[in-house]
Amino acid sequence: MEKLQTEIREFTKARNWGGNHDARNLAISISLEASELLEHFQWKSGEEAVAHNKQEIVDEAADVFIYLLQFADLIGIDLEEAARAKMKKNAEKYPV
Repeated sequence: MEKLQTEIREFTKARNWGGNHDARNLAISISLEASELLEHFQWKSGEEAVAHNKQEIVDEAADVFIYLLQFADLIGIDLEEAARAKMKKNAEKYPV
């Protein structure tokens, strides 16, 4: 994941986009891209949406992931560690 974050950092820097990539704007971008992802499922079953729009869904999911990685990188979140910690909390909150 670190290699991908480096690639994203370099991509952003090469285009001088860093000025707009503060925590607030990245959080907004995550939400906006997640909404674009949801658009593909509006008024369709999940199976129908994927069957007819899989590449668009893949692209929107990637956009969400990229913005989330940028957000995590910016504020110093280790997403893998955070996900494991959250899963542990969930396991305690929702035992089998």
